[in-house]
Amino acid sequence: MSATGIIQPKTRRGRRLLESRAPKLIEDTRRSMIISGHKVNQTIKDVLTDLHKLKGVDSLRMSRKNDVLPFEAGGDVWLESHGSRANCSLFAVGTHSKKRPNNLVLGRLYDFRMYDMIEFGVKGFAPIQAFSGARSSQLGNKPAFVFAGDGFESDAVLRRVKSMFLDFFRGRQVDALNLKGLDRVVFVTCLPGSKTIVFRQYSVKLKRSGTKVPRVELEIMGPSLDLEVRRTREPAADLEKEAMKQPKLTRTKEKNVATDALEGRVGRIYMPPQNIDTIALHKSKGLKKRKDAPEGAGGAEANGQKKRA
Repeated sequence: MSATGIIQPKTRRGRRLLESRAPKLIEDTRRSMIISGHKVNQTIKDVLTDLHKLKGVDSLRMSRKNDVLPFEAGGDVWLESHGSRANCSLFAVGTHSKKRPNNLVLGRLYDFRMYDMIEFGVKGFAPIQAFSGARSSQLGNKPAFVFAGDGFESDAVLRRVKSMFLDFFRGRQVDALNLKGLDRVVFVTCLPGSKTIVFRQYSVKLKRSGTKVPRVELEIMGPSLDLEVRRTREPAADLEKEAMKQPKLTRTKEKNVATDALEGRVGRIYMPPQNIDTIALHKSKGLKKRKDAPEGAGGAEANGQKKRA
């Protein structure tokens, strides 16, 4: 480690490892840490287990009890250190206490620095194994998201909840998707007049409809969560600006092709001079002059009488 606190690689393998963990404009698949706090009950254990199942191979389950409180002093340092060590940019911490029972904290890291956190209270929970439709979903398939209610666009807290859920449950990014690979629907809504968020997950059943488009049926598959928003932590302004940076579109430059104000393509074409006198044109037979055709209308009638005879 240098005097500035930056780790300097000593081998090529170490250099490649640090480059793979460096912040990128186009990010890799986000991995998550599922952490049990110092004191947890059976409900929080089941919630963390189901979150680990939903993330699959992109999740690290830390089953041992950890003395970490994300919103207290020193909690963010612990999460940043373990996130950097495990190469995880998402975390879920479950705790249980008399002051905050059934507590669940979801958070994100950027460049292994604390970005934002949301604290929920689990008011209702039904695990995946309690539903018969849980076996229909396969690991690696993609879910569709439905956020019902205008609060997810107008309210600042609900907008952050929506962004957090999308990062946690969207899975790996792909360029193309098969229809059969879309086997789940994540439905999220907020009860009016309260801070309770309803999280439901349904399996997609494709039935025969007699046409090319199948008939779609939904069957609840779990987990089902009723979450109450408790505390939130907003990201720092400079860190948020850095995290929101978008990559520039690098288009392959084409010769003599430009774009106008409406993103339309404008090109210039160079045509070599052509000699029309020597060009080969297709001559239609109907335009040819017949050699035996007499001049005048009378001659044409006489010629027609000869043919009929």
